[in-house]
Amino acid sequence: MMTNYIYNSKGTAVAYVQGRFVYSMHGNAVGQINQETHVHRLSGQYVGELHKDMIVDKRLGNLGNIGNPGNPGNAGNPGNPGNRGSINYGYPDVSAKLLG
Repeated sequence: MMTNYIYNSKGTAVAYVQGRFVYSMHGNAVGQINQETHVHRLSGQYVGELHKDMIVDKRLGNLGNIGNPGNPGNAGNPGNPGNRGSINYGYPDVSAKLLG
């Protein structure tokens, strides 16, 4: 199974997606994805949208709290894909809100 990495605006891999959960690069569950693009903290608070391979603020407002799904456990370290270069999709990078 291919790992889908999430990058910050500088091009550094900061997290990855497995199923409907988002994991830190150390394998700790930090978030969840709802309706394919809505990214929420594990606690349920809305953070932003998954757009291509970044979590960005598309200014959709606050989509609320979807609740805590429970902790899926540690998914392990996927390895680091390296820096893919800076990319700007026209929306602010909000990955730090999820990881911070």
